[in-house]
Amino acid sequence: MNKRGPLISFAGSFLIMISFVVAVSAVPTEVPNSESLLISSLFEGMFDDVSEPFQIMPGNVVYTSFSTFISDVPVLWGIQIMDYQNGDKLSITISNIFGDSYGEYVQSDSVYFETIFVEQSDTLNFEIENIGSTDVEFVIMFTEDPENSESFTNPNSPIAEMVVPLIVSGILLIVGIITMIIGIITILIDLKNNFENKRNF
Repeated sequence: MNKRGPLISFAGSFLIMISFVVAVSAVPTEVPNSESLLISSLFEGMFDDVSEPFQIMPGNVVYTSFSTFISDVPVLWGIQIMDYQNGDKLSITISNIFGDSYGEYVQSDSVYFETIFVEQSDTLNFEIENIGSTDVEFVIMFTEDPENSESFTNPNSPIAEMVVPLIVSGILLIVGIITMIIGIITILIDLKNNFENKRNF
């Protein structure tokens, strides 16, 4: 029997195994074992500002703000609900000091991220209401002009050191799966050819 199919499949399996090893190595080893693990601690240095935890009862409102200093840039903001429970829900309304609206959003998952575009330096006011039925504790994170953030442009930043290996892992995984499929197809073709050759005799 032709050995090319099994060899190709083995090569694909090996690439898949390497991809998992690379992915595991990219995850920080000193991550606190807690249900309240902060996203910002995994992506250290990515955010310009991370709030202290807010605790809010159903129907109550919390106000916070973030000032931008550059014109014509996107602002990435996100909210993480600590110890998320099914049914937790927040309503977020964003405006500036002049009352101009930057949108209304509803968060019903543990983590929510959104990007808004700011045409000029401004102060963004966040009105956050608990529209769920239980108390909610959350933190809010901001970063101005995330595409040019040092976290992404500096290859030695914590996020770059984690994201790059994950990208490599993803590429290896895709190549490995494709290689394995090619190997399986090759095995089937060889088996078919062998069967036809035996039948001809």
